Amino acid sequence: MSFFTDLAHQYIDGEWRTGSGSWDIIDFSPYDGEKLAAITVATVEEVDQAYRAAERAQKPWAETNPYTRRLVFERALRITEEREDEIIEAIIDELGGTRLKAVYEVHLAKEFLREAIQLALRPEGRILPSPVDGKENRVYRLPVGVIGVITPFNFPFLVTMKSVAPALALGNAVVIKPNQNTPVVGGGLIAKIFEDAELPAGLLNVLVTDIAEIGDALIAHPVPKVISFAGSDRVGRHVGAVAGSHFKRTILELSGNSALVVLDDADIDYAVDAAVFSRFVYQGQVCMAANRILVDRRVEQEFTEKFVARVKALKTGDPHDRDTQIGPVINSFQAEALTGLVDEALAEGATALVHGRTRGNLVEPTVLAGLPEGSPILTQEIFGPVVLLVPFDGEDEAVRIANDSPYGLSGAVHTGNVERGVRFAKRIETGMIHVNDSTIQDEPLVAFGGEKYSGIGRLNGDSTVEAFTTQKWISVQHGRTRFPF
Repeated sequence: MSFFTDLAHQYIDGEWRTGSGSWDIIDFSPYDGEKLAAITVATVEEVDQAYRAAERAQKPWAETNPYTRRLVFERALRITEEREDEIIEAIIDELGGTRLKAVYEVHLAKEFLREAIQLALRPEGRILPSPVDGKENRVYRLPVGVIGVITPFNFPFLVTMKSVAPALALGNAVVIKPNQNTPVVGGGLIAKIFEDAELPAGLLNVLVTDIAEIGDALIAHPVPKVISFAGSDRVGRHVGAVAGSHFKRTILELSGNSALVVLDDADIDYAVDAAVFSRFVYQGQVCMAANRILVDRRVEQEFTEKFVARVKALKTGDPHDRDTQIGPVINSFQAEALTGLVDEALAEGATALVHGRTRGNLVEPTVLAGLPEGSPILTQEIFGPVVLLVPFDGEDEAVRIANDSPYGLSGAVHTGNVERGVRFAKRIETGMIHVNDSTIQDEPLVAFGGEKYSGIGRLNGDSTVEAFTTQKWISVQHGRTRFPF
């Protein structure tokens, strides 16, 4: 596993280092428990070193011709394409992602790198009129400076890249703290790609550590102006509170409890396909995954029979096997939590139309129906291969059920009438919703983010420019202002 051991380090100011903490984060394969690497954690002092290096490097980088900056991202894209097979294997090993999931993640990451190439040239200033004679108002769009990026375990290569690449392209510097379950794919691998792409030292730093070692130092440090966090709403609430108390901007992409809604005129076979993908890609460990499948009672029987048959046919096993559709969840804690969640739902009166077994970190799919109204499982995020089937009578009830959640990240509606679907989608309290497609969507140009407990702010396209830049007003008086005294 030289790939992992080579990249399992802190990366600070262009140097690969061993952390100076007193304990190690052990990087395990979630499928077979193989030890991939051990990384000594970074300390508060190293947090300061990383941020100070980023601060020093950022100003000359921001002054670099954007056409020159763009070359770094062209090289990073070429490197990613050349090493694609190696990156896919790393995702399978470290995340337990299936090969299909790994290919999908790398494909999207490359799309965001392509967008970063263009983004280097995108920020535009404005000249605005003034009610004062002789005054010219210039509004410049400038990089914010240094950005802290905290990433999750489920799509670490993609989610890290979609903040890091545009932030750098816009003239910022970045400090990454990857999830401790994926320190290489979400940290060291990104650093290596940009190092080999000749990004100047100090602009990108990686700190593998934990709150138990550094507390809130990564968020509260005076250097970063923006914190981009993706993860649970519980942690996101804390990140937002700490950042807000230090007057930092935040981009928070948090938990979800998405509903995929099947209306009475939907193409049932197609809706089944979309529902299976929306729930079970990467074992359901996706913030946008469809926790709840809402089905009109007029098509409930047909949909349920076909959906259950498809779920029963899913193959759970070794993620390296090209035929595997369900690999392991990230760790034993998650596997046990999912088992407990299903047991609680069954005790409340739910029926298991499919009741998967748990073998180590392999959690087979479970389909639950007949949940009593008010069951806690209906309103919470389920981060695993467990799905809830909920019938409804008519659109108004579907809207009520879909909105009965503290979350509002994604969603989908299936119907034979596209405009009916759009009208329905507008009534759902969510940041993103898709007509006749899956709940899992991400594109470089379209605003990505949630409502309610699913987050604050947006990324992608113009939203990324807004997130990682600031506006500065400079006025020029070409004449003479007449002052009242």
